[in-house]
Amino acid sequence: MELLQLEVTESALMGGSGAVARYPRPDPDLGIQIFLDDFGTGYSSLSYIAALPIHAVKIDRSFIIRMMQHERHRAVVIAAISLAHSLGMKVIAEGVETADQAKAVIELGCDEIQGYFFSKPLPADELLRWKAGFRWEQFGLQSSQRQLDLQ
Repeated sequence: MELLQLEVTESALMGGSGAVARYPRPDPDLGIQIFLDDFGTGYSSLSYIAALPIHAVKIDRSFIIRMMQHERHRAVVIAAISLAHSLGMKVIAEGVETADQAKAVIELGCDEIQGYFFSKPLPADELLRWKAGFRWEQFGLQSSQRQLDLQ
């Protein structure tokens, strides 16, 4: 059961001397999940990513934007998705702003999408109304993508 999702930036997690050693390891029974935010923009080490109790990686928007223009950046996104999934982590694409970006990250296997393409940040009551009226088709996406989580 997920009760709390904590987002920790890659640079905060890996940046300082001994930062990883002091990283709190929550008790899995407490329902706390750790999400690695801004994945790919900090100073990560693959050994840290494999060793730490991370539940999801959030691919930074800069990669999402660049992958649409350059095949090499797309390859980095594909590798990050594959790595995270092979380690049992969810993958969230951040900063999705266009239908083409949304379709691309869905095709590449991202588990969740967040960004202004769907909506700007909303207060809780507005979010509930927005979600109740959500239809994939209004964004030019197929309704068969319903299994994809909305962030």
